[in-house]
Amino acid sequence: MEFAWNDIDGLNGAASEEFGDWGTEIEVTQQMIQDFADLTGDHQWIHVDVERANAGPFGGPIAHGFLTLSLLPKLNPGGLTITGIKNAVNYGSDGFRFLAPVPSGSTIHARSRLVSAVEKPKGTLITTEVAVHVKGNDVPSLLYKMLVLYQG
Repeated sequence: MEFAWNDIDGLNGAASEEFGDWGTEIEVTQQMIQDFADLTGDHQWIHVDVERANAGPFGGPIAHGFLTLSLLPKLNPGGLTITGIKNAVNYGSDGFRFLAPVPSGSTIHARSRLVSAVEKPKGTLITTEVAVHVKGNDVPSLLYKMLVLYQG
């Protein structure tokens, strides 16, 4: 779907409860998990101690929730193209939930849906919801409501 950044009615008309197509698939490797732990200082054993994690509650190491969240740009769930913009600003989030683990070595992918568009003094605030799943799992690992302010 393609919309001008200021087409509030068109954008809201395209809002849906249904998620779009899957985006790019990414394998979440143990090396990625270790690198993220080193970058953030979060070395909790369920992420980085493979031997202990194998005997732990998830049957192996799992990705950090924030690692999964940080992969959203690379997962590129797409589905919505905004035209005529000069700038797009990360406006924050209306919440996120980590619903299921992402095991080391699993492949994840994401899809999104348009929730709403609201006119603001400095542009159009668009809310999308993104669901990140381990490939083959019905329950998403992450649900994220993303806010982006588009400026023309």
